[in-house]
This record gives sequence, structure tokens and C-alpha cells, in this order.
Amino acid sequence: MTARLDWYGCATFRLTVGSLVLFLDAYIDRIPEAAGTGLRADDIERADWIVVGHSHFDHLWGAERIAKRTGSTIIGSHETVRIMEQEGVKLSQLLPVGSGERIRLSSEVTVAVYPSLHSCVWTPKGGMYQPDEVCLGDLGVTYQERMARLQEVMQGLASLGSEVMEHLQASAQGVRGDGGSFVYLFETPEGSLLYQDTSGHWSGILHHLRPDVAILAAAGRGTIDGEPIQGTLAQFVARQADLL
Repeated sequence: MTARLDWYGCATFRLTVGSLVLFLDAYIDRIPEAAGTGLRADDIERADWIVVGHSHFDHLWGAERIAKRTGSTIIGSHETVRIMEQEGVKLSQLLPVGSGERIRLSSEVTVAVYPSLHSCVWTPKGGMYQPDEVCLGDLGVTYQERMARLQEVMQGLASLGSEVMEHLQASAQGVRGDGGSFVYLFETPEGSLLYQDTSGHWSGILHHLRPDVAILAAAGRGTIDGEPIQGTLAQFVARQADLL
């Protein structure tokens, strides 16, 4: 049996283990000017499972079309399941998780679900910083204050141009937040794989995991144990690697 990873951009991967085909997130479509794979979600012919890290459009959008076309089962938060049912995916193809589950994907492959955290999109610049840019402060900010800051960030999207706005409108599925972020640990005959799709973590959880291969998200300002990292994105990724 052989295992293979194909990257579709952003946090979307295809994991093939023997004859088993898994999508890790499902965001494949891009605006015309953005570099991509040349594929759209409508082009995907084979998938057995789609595992979604969280419910934002740049991770979830496309899963509904892949699932309808291939008959695959979507694993994700209850918010992911709500959106996918709303988009016409059969309930028999939806498997909601909350973390702590271990799911059999085939006779030889399983996946375990662990709680995680989203990156700090509510900090200045929408949390989008260069990897070596030191970020300090923003500690102890309440949920209400974070949501108010996030609204200010979202208003700035209008300046990104008409193509981006059309893309955002097409991918708007009525998501109520990220729905909860997860990391997934796949166990296969070829070894174990940790999958993370946004820059946040609970250090006590990662500390006890020992994957053979880890896909770690590296974008924005990382969240560690509920608070923004006091440092750089590069330091955030290095801490994760050290924990694992």
C-alpha cells in the first residue's frame, strides 16, 4: 500500500492511501488572477471522505459539490454539517464531530479528532502579518471586543477589488463563525499524519501527539491556549514543531 499527498492550495490537500481517497478541506476554486491548480471543485471525480478543519469559506466551500458528485462523507463541526445540509448534501453523507472521536475510514485507516483554535483574525490587519513580524499585546480581549474588531476588519475587504468581492459573494454560505476548529490525526499503514488548517492550538493537546508527518498552518497571527502569540508567526510554527 502506498500513501500520497497532493496540495490544492490554501489548506486543501488530497490524501490517497491505497484505493482510499480523502480530501482535507475542500477549497479549490480561485479568482481568475489567483494562482491555483487549474481545477475546480466540480472537476473532482473521486473522494471517499472530506475532512474539514473549520467552517470558513476558504476551507469548506466546495465540499458540497464534491460530496454530491462523488457520494463522499463529510466530517466536520456541527456548523459544517448545518451548512452542508443547507447546501443540499444528504444527511447520510454528514458526520458531525465535536472532538474526542475516532472514526474508521477504511479497514486500515482511522482518524482521531482533537480540539484546536483559529488564528487571531480579529487583531489589526485581520491577523495577516509577515512571518518575521513581531506582534505584541491584544491579551485579555473579550469575545464581544473581538467580534467588534472583526467587523472592522471585514469592512476593509471592500477595497480588495471586484473579482475578490464576487468570489466572496459566491462562496458566502451563511456560516456563523468557524464552527470550532479541529486538528485530525490519521493512522495509516504508511504512518501517521497530523492535519491542521489554521494557526492555533492548545499546547497541552499537541504536546502528547507524535505524528510521523505534520501539516501545520502558517498564516496570520497564531493563537496559543486562547491568546495571541507574543512574537512572530515563525516562532509560533517552531513552538508547534517542538511540542510535536
